[in-house]
Amino acid sequence: MNQKFIRIGLTIFVLAASFSGLMWFSLREDTELYKHVDEVMISPQEFEGRPLQLHGFVVPGSITRARKDTLEWRFKVQNKGSSVDAAYHGVVPDTFKDDAEVVLRGKLSPAGFNVAPNGVMAKCPSKYEPKAALTQQRQSN
Repeated sequence: MNQKFIRIGLTIFVLAASFSGLMWFSLREDTELYKHVDEVMISPQEFEGRPLQLHGFVVPGSITRARKDTLEWRFKVQNKGSSVDAAYHGVVPDTFKDDAEVVLRGKLSPAGFNVAPNGVMAKCPSKYEPKAALTQQRQSN
């Protein structure tokens, strides 16, 4: 009977150690935080250089391109009064425009937020509004 408890205990220990090791190896370096602009800008030094997903809204009139023939974009993202400059090189989604709700994947630096390749995800609020709200909004216009 005593040997049975030892085997059960050893099995539980091996399973727990294996699970803990798997979690540690899979989450240690590739972990990305998901934060809003206002949360990050309280103490930006804490987030500099770390993989981050940044949620906010594009500041109207801030979207610019270095030149017409390049894919270098510069814009500002804001949330609750805090804003950060962002730089991106690549093709932006069709829904990327002024006041668009965006989630950016990249890293924060002292110069601003450097967006990773394919790191711009723009939401289109009209697609997610209930049909009754859309009908009411159209009637008021």
